[in-house]
Amino acid sequence: MPQGNSVKLTAADGHSFEAFHAMPPRTPRGGLVLIQEIFGVNQHIRAVAEFYASKGYAVLAPALFDRVEPGVELAYDEAGVTRGRELRTTIGWDSPVRDIAACAEELVGYGRVATLGYCWGGSLSYVAAARTRVSAAVCYYGAQIIDFRFERPHCPVQMHFGEKDLLISKDDVAAIRSALPEAEIYTYPAGHGFNCTERADFHAESSTLAGERTLAFLSASIG
Repeated sequence: MPQGNSVKLTAADGHSFEAFHAMPPRTPRGGLVLIQEIFGVNQHIRAVAEFYASKGYAVLAPALFDRVEPGVELAYDEAGVTRGRELRTTIGWDSPVRDIAACAEELVGYGRVATLGYCWGGSLSYVAAARTRVSAAVCYYGAQIIDFRFERPHCPVQMHFGEKDLLISKDDVAAIRSALPEAEIYTYPAGHGFNCTERADFHAESSTLAGERTLAFLSASIG
């Protein structure tokens, strides 16, 4: 498995932030901006970054909370959820998209670039697909996608939702399908956060299938 390291990047508005950087053992087939949950760039996100690097992608995972507080890594408990939501609300949407865009620009030398996000990052992955020029976007259980569904993405989009997700209703998923008929949208017999091994809702079968679909989508979209 590739070993990642921390790098410093600067967004268009002058904000400097850390990003976890993982490189494949061979020439990269493309770039991937991995977008965190509300728990920060923690051990889980670093592991996901290294996994996708092992599949051939140059990966950057921006520490989006650096705009408020550097080095944030929160636990998957009630206190972590509360603090993560506070930070997310404080930061808003425009600033993290600038950080994502800076990562995409850094990765463009490796080929086409995609975004891949989970939870809050899943919503941000969609927003970035509409507001930046990435070549593809994968969105896992983004609860705010419903609010941005009328912003048109500039690239292919794939989405993954849990059918037992208490934060994203079936009506929301149906509305997203209706607004985005060209998007690949999959549902699974799982709850919110089903891809994260550290969360109570982790669902191995759904995680594996979603991962296979993600890799196929990335291969078709960016290489």
